[in-house]
Amino acid sequence: MKNETTMGGHLPLSRETAEGSHLPLAAIEELHRHWVFFFALGVALIALGTIGILVAGLFTLASVFFFGCLLVIAGAGVTIHAFWAKRWSGFFLQLLSGLLYLVAGWMLATHPELSAIALTLVIAISFVVQGAFRVGAALSTRIDGWGSLLASGIITLLLGLMIWNEWPLSGVWAIGLFVGIDMFFYGGWLVSLALSVRKLVKTKAGQSRGADRLAQITK
Repeated sequence: MKNETTMGGHLPLSRETAEGSHLPLAAIEELHRHWVFFFALGVALIALGTIGILVAGLFTLASVFFFGCLLVIAGAGVTIHAFWAKRWSGFFLQLLSGLLYLVAGWMLATHPELSAIALTLVIAISFVVQGAFRVGAALSTRIDGWGSLLASGIITLLLGLMIWNEWPLSGVWAIGLFVGIDMFFYGGWLVSLALSVRKLVKTKAGQSRGADRLAQITK
């Protein structure tokens, strides 16, 4: 006997459908209810990502400013909480953390151009270190999938060296370009997910109607 559940549109969804999509049954139900929202969000992210890739400089400043505002909000919250619970032993550490967040966030928000250049250098160094580590790990351990790890390390290392070599000019476009690319591909994944779930459920609905007709004919 098939284990089926009924979705919002009175559509029976079996365990086989969930197994065919490699997603839990509850996840498919939730995605199907809100597939339009996922689709619209994905399209919006693709559009924003495309703008970010084409206008990387503007996106860089916007991203740094937004990050600075988040740090200011976080710093204010941590500082206020430190004074609310000032009798505990970690008061000064929490207060110092909150003030550092505030200062760093204020600097990022008020000087996004210089902050972007500094952050780009940090990103470049991080990419170089990560890439070198991945290459070394892939060549020394030869674990399963070491070829993919090696390719990933080489790409990351070369990207870091490229950004480092172009620094400080890379500070104008690097962060905005990365944010734009991330938005574009994440939006594409959301659109693909929404359409695949919608197609999966529509296929199941067609099969269910066909089975009902067959049952009526054989009666």
